[in-house]
Amino acid sequence: MADQGVAALTNIAVVVCAARQSTADDFASFAVVYTVFTLLLGAAGAYVGQALVLRRGTDRQLHRHARASALFTLGASAAVGAVLALLALAVSRDGIPAGLTALGLVLPIVLTQDTLRYAFSLLGKPHLALIGDLLRLAVAVPLLASQPYGTGADRMILVWGLSALPALLLTAALLAYLTRGAPGARPLKLLDRRHLGRRFVLEFGVGNAASQVAIILLGVLASPLAVGALRGASTLFGPMNVLFNSATGFGPPLLHRAPGAHRQARAAVLAGAALAATAAVWAAVLLVLPDAAGRALLGDTWTVARDLLTATGSQYAFMAFGTCGLLLLRVLSPRATLPVQVVFSALSVVCLLVGYALGGITGAAWGLCLGSAAKAGAVWLRGSVELRVAHRV
Repeated sequence: MADQGVAALTNIAVVVCAARQSTADDFASFAVVYTVFTLLLGAAGAYVGQALVLRRGTDRQLHRHARASALFTLGASAAVGAVLALLALAVSRDGIPAGLTALGLVLPIVLTQDTLRYAFSLLGKPHLALIGDLLRLAVAVPLLASQPYGTGADRMILVWGLSALPALLLTAALLAYLTRGAPGARPLKLLDRRHLGRRFVLEFGVGNAASQVAIILLGVLASPLAVGALRGASTLFGPMNVLFNSATGFGPPLLHRAPGAHRQARAAVLAGAALAATAAVWAAVLLVLPDAAGRALLGDTWTVARDLLTATGSQYAFMAFGTCGLLLLRVLSPRATLPVQVVFSALSVVCLLVGYALGGITGAAWGLCLGSAAKAGAVWLRGSVELRVAHRV
């Protein structure tokens, strides 16, 4: 959780520094490029990282998998970055294309450094990931803050990407030391058709696409105010997203330590209950937040977002159980999660739009809550089936 918190703080600090040192137009270009990076980061995390933390075997086998994943990310991100840079360079040398060119150049650094976080999770050394992310934060913020006002998006992206180089070199050296003597890594094995990352990146695409489609439809067919209110309310629950990401990235190796499927299920239930209770407490804190503090956080959006806190807090409580249910399901039967993700991501869009039609912005928030509740129920129902199968085996 500390590592995910530092990573989230770094992302926030990067955006704040870029906004302070850039003109409005340059920051708009930076924001677009950073959004592209966020999508690539999510896809890489799904394809490489989430599949990596499910690996099991002897220490030598785990060492080989960790090395192979790091090498694969380095090579694949270099290839993707080169294509991105060349395409953007062919379009223009200014604005967003220039920023995308810079992103292509630094993509191997930032994506490989992120993959090493999953490698340390697999090896039971999450404190080494924390050390790397603390170094990245310590280097990135001063470098970005020292840029002169009016710095273009391309230079800002280059400085941001290169600031991760010391953390990459340190964590790569730590991984090499930990895995010394491991048999030869085979990064091309990650291109195998049976690699779980193929399913996980599809889940990421479906889930991400569903949420974006829902927001677009709400803004186009309904009201931009509704979009702002929902975004504002969900932003206030950002700390919960840090905890959910911690469970996804670091949870599987911890669950694997529990002997037997039923003990793993019990641990997942307890984790879900703890996260749900945390969401409820956080919602209660936000509900009693003074208006002055709320306006300092969200400005005028606070007025409408405040009315959604009960619904959004309930949604995050259900999301807590759903996240831990997916965590258990991935440990028991990793290939079982894709159908649930596809069906219930689509259902969440329907619930959102129907909720808005019936009850306006508040109805939309409760619609999202209903979609999250249905997904959590389906995940645990499928998990119970897998538990019965494991018991018979």
